[in-house]
Order: sequence, then C-alpha cells, then structure tokens
Amino acid sequence: MCGIVGYVSSLSPDAAGHSALDVVLAGLRRLEYRGYDSAGVALVSEDGELASAKKSGKLQNLLDEIEAHPLPEAMTGIGHTRWATHGGPTDANAHPHLADGGKLGLIHNGIIENFAELKEALLADGVAFASETDTEVAAHQVAKNYRATGDLTEAMRLTAGQLEGAFTLLAVHADEPGKVVASRRNSPLVIGLGEDENFLGSDVAAFIDYTRRAVEIGQDEIVTITPDEVAIIDADGNPVQGTPFEVDWDPATAEKGGFASFMDKEIHDQPQAVADTLLGRFDLEGRLTLDDMRIDESLLKSIDKIVVIACGTAAYAGQVARYAIEHWCRIPTEVELAHEFRYRDPVVNEKTLIVAISQSGETMDTLMAVRHAREQGAKVIAICNTYGSSIPRESDAVLYTHAGPEIAVASTKAFLSQIVACYLLGLYLAQLRGNKYRDEIETVIRELQEIPAKIQRLLDEDKQQVVDLAAKYKDTQSVLFLGRHVGYPVAMEGALKLKELAYIHAEGFAAGELKHGPIALIDEGQMVFIIVPSKNGRDSLHAKVVSNIQEVRARGANTIVIAEEGDEEVRQYASEVIFVPQTATLLAPLLATVPLQVFAMELATDKGLDVDQPRNLAKSVTVE
Repeated sequence: MCGIVGYVSSLSPDAAGHSALDVVLAGLRRLEYRGYDSAGVALVSEDGELASAKKSGKLQNLLDEIEAHPLPEAMTGIGHTRWATHGGPTDANAHPHLADGGKLGLIHNGIIENFAELKEALLADGVAFASETDTEVAAHQVAKNYRATGDLTEAMRLTAGQLEGAFTLLAVHADEPGKVVASRRNSPLVIGLGEDENFLGSDVAAFIDYTRRAVEIGQDEIVTITPDEVAIIDADGNPVQGTPFEVDWDPATAEKGGFASFMDKEIHDQPQAVADTLLGRFDLEGRLTLDDMRIDESLLKSIDKIVVIACGTAAYAGQVARYAIEHWCRIPTEVELAHEFRYRDPVVNEKTLIVAISQSGETMDTLMAVRHAREQGAKVIAICNTYGSSIPRESDAVLYTHAGPEIAVASTKAFLSQIVACYLLGLYLAQLRGNKYRDEIETVIRELQEIPAKIQRLLDEDKQQVVDLAAKYKDTQSVLFLGRHVGYPVAMEGALKLKELAYIHAEGFAAGELKHGPIALIDEGQMVFIIVPSKNGRDSLHAKVVSNIQEVRARGANTIVIAEEGDEEVRQYASEVIFVPQTATLLAPLLATVPLQVFAMELATDKGLDVDQPRNLAKSVTVE
C-alpha cells in the first residue's frame, strides 16, 4: 500500500538535471494512487549529513514543510507515503524514522509481526522511541546491527532475519553516503537502472520518468544500490542475479490526458485495455495460447476442480468467470475470497487448478493463498496486470492482462481486463480438453473482439445520460443493485464502486433473493439499479427479472434499468432505461458494468469527493 522511492546518483544536480529530492518527490507523486495519509523524505549529502522532513496528510503538506525549512542538497535519498497500520496518521508516526543518533533513516511498507518483542529488548537497551509504529523498531534494530558490523548492507541482512511479517525496508546512513540498502519479504520492491544513477521503488511508476530498465528482486533478498552498481544477496549473504525487464509504458500513460480524474481516464481506456488483453493470443495454427504456461497439458486435462481466489473487485471478476468456465469447460468452479481460503482448510490437491486474480500482483491475502494452494499440490495460474510482481513469480503460469497502469484506487479497466483474461483461460481449457470445437471458440473470440467498439459507443453516446442521472440523485443515501446470472456479480461490483467512491449505503443482490428478505428495504423513493439479462439468454430469466422490476416499482422505488438495445418491454416498468449494445449473454458484464462505473464516479464528483483517492483505501493491499 505504501509508496516507496530510493535514489542515488554520482552526478551533480547541474549535470543530472535533478537532485535526490527532485527524484524522490516525483516518485512519491507517481505513487499517490496507492493511497496514503502521510509522507516524508530523508536525504544524505556527500559530506555525510542526514536530513529529513515528514508531515501527515497529503504530499502538499510535505512540500510546504520543505519550502518553509529547506533541506540540504543531496544526491542520495529515500521517500515514503504511509498508509497507517501501527499508530495513527500523525507527523510523529510518518516515515522516515531515524535511529543511531539521527544518522540512519529508514522507511517501511508492511507489518512487522514481532515488533513488540523486539521493542521490549530495545527498550531494555535504553533506546527511546518517538512514535507508535512498528517501523521505528526496525530502524533501531538496523542501527543496532550497524553499530555491531559497521556495514549497512550486513546490518540490513541481519535485521531482515530477525523480523517476522511482511515488509519492504529502505535505509540510508550518514556514514555511507551514496548508498541505499533495501530488503523485501512478501512486499513489493523493484530496481530501476540508470546511467550513473540507480533507483528503488515499490512500483516502476516511482522511477518511470527516468528509466524503463528494471530488475525484479526475489523473496528475502537484500539489494544495495550505489550510483554505478546494483548488488543483490540472499538471506545468507550469497550473491544472486535479479531478473531484468523493460517497462513497456511511458510516463504519459500515467497522466490524466485531459480527463478530470485518473478514474475518468481509465474508464475511457477500457476499449483499448480490452483490445490489448485479447492481442496475440493465437499461434500460427490458429490455436489459442496464453502468456507463460508452465503447466503440462496432460495435467490441465486431468483437473477436476477450479478455484478462483481473489479479493474485492477481482473476486467479482472471478464470479463472472465462473459462469463462463463452467459453461464452456464443464469443470466445477468455485470462487473464494483469498483471505478466507487458507483458513478454512480447503479441499485442494494435485487435480485442483487455482486461478489467482490480482491487478497489482502484490495483494497479500491472494499471495498467501497461492502459497497455501501450492503447498497442497495444486497448480496456480495467475491473472495479473503487473509484470514481475510477486503473484506471477510464484505461480505456475501467468496470463497478463496488458491493461496498462491503473492509477485510480477504484478499479475499472483492470476489472474488465480480468474478466476478458478469465474468458481466454476458459476457452483455452475448453480447447485443450476438447469441450469446444475450434469454430465455436473462434465465434466467442470474434464476439469478444467486438466488445471494445461497443464500450466506446457506450462512452461516446450514452455517458451523458448517466452523468445527468448522477446529478439528479446526488443526495441519495442508499442505492440497491439487482442482477441474475452474470448480472449478479455486476450488481455487486456496481454497489462496491458506489461504496468506495461516494461513501453511501449500497448493496448488490441476486434478484431471486428479493422476496427472501431484501424487499423489506424498498420504500418510497428508494433507488434501485436492475441489470436485465438478454431476452435471448437462459430460459426465462428475462421475464423473472422484469417481474422483480415490477415488484420494487410497485413499492415506490425509482427503477434504473440496464438492458440491451431493442428490449422495449422494460420501458414501461422503468423510471429510466440505460441501453447497452447487444452481445452474447456471458459477455454482457463487459458492457453492463460501464454505466455503473460512470454513475459511481459522477455521483462522488457531484458530492465534491476525490474519486482517485477515496478515504481509507489503498490501491494495493500488501498486508493481511
């Protein structure tokens, strides 16, 4: 969740065109999307002076502090945006934390589970603490090991071995200018390679302004960067090689591009994101292929159960996928919240295929569920948007969504791309197991390839209707969402978006459950979205959902109906109809979701709220 930046250079500001403070602050701006409640920096000058500044609140508060109390020129620095865990969002609890008489500065992402035990020992040694955080414990532990070894890299290695939990740590020391040392366990960190300068970041966005050359850092590894060298060692101190890769998007991709918010931009990115997820999926013989398949085909043919594990929006993508995969492959498919999965002793074995969905690839609950599943003998396919992140690295196969960076905290284009990736996986398995003929698969692919243009038409022709609807209902305090079949997870995702952005009561229900309790919530003026299935869909679901519309309308609800073009029957029962282009029933969520995203964004905007950084939320949940 926290944003982390590290930088070191041998070039003067005049030669490089930027100082450590410039680079670190630029990285923190790029990482604001991750969610935070305080920010800080620590710099080490060439003559061995460590200076720091930190403030609670938005990054601007830190900038104001630095303007009022300028920091010395430096070419080594670390920066941090914090999302509070241990201790509230105060100046004192903000990072960096200092130790060793103010000569050592440390920043941290994650949670140190044995901090109380370590703190007790440090207090017994006479250490005085200035904050409530577990991070300050780590800072003093590194300082203690530094005094014993005289080497920052070795001090970090020893400290990492003494800590329990999930963490990324970055440290600088006044006695070793021109050096940043880091360690990671179950928390994201990546290296950026430059000329006479090197970088560290919790995300490549931290240094994308300066380089596209990056290196993955493995689990329990320690990295030391200097201006002309990057050295990685394992927990035992043995040298290891990181995995290099090129960042395939440029800084402009992460800018708003003229839109009022990143979320607005990313909603409009969705036609391209869906198209990019579909690109390059066939071999020379016309057979569907995936990105990085390291599972033997014979094993995939023998699986007898699929379990999708994910959290939040990604879990709703998995719920949509379940309908498609079971229909196309005839394999029983379950969808589990990752944070519940490993604690209920799930029945998983070598014939179980786990599908782990995570935009960032660093979602801690999902990563831990992946590890648990592999320990039970299951194979894991990751669906992810972030190359080189932890979940793809620890899975047996990867299907990248290629949606590009998603900056807004509330997921939009990642959700649609995840659904498309799940469809591709389902079709791949159907092809492999012989459940579908090639022409049947090609028909679905053609229908998928038509989706980007249909999303674009929705945004071009129908967005204003939704904008006006949000303005009309901006003072509403409760919105309900109803759906059946694939419309049910769409309803839940629509409700989640409204909770995340507008901070009002919103719930998504399976429409068939209406008479089993939720109908008690309906009274005069209650706003209800209903996702209506295609008239050409499964059996009589259309008629049943139309009956649900009548039931809530009769009790005074304002019914906002999302239906496919040509479905004129619903008009007489709807307060308002939002029509979406026709498509196959299983693909309908890719269109029905879009108006709900726009509605949530516009309602929150009309209420004066920040749609890119909703309160209390972070983009990547990297702690359990």
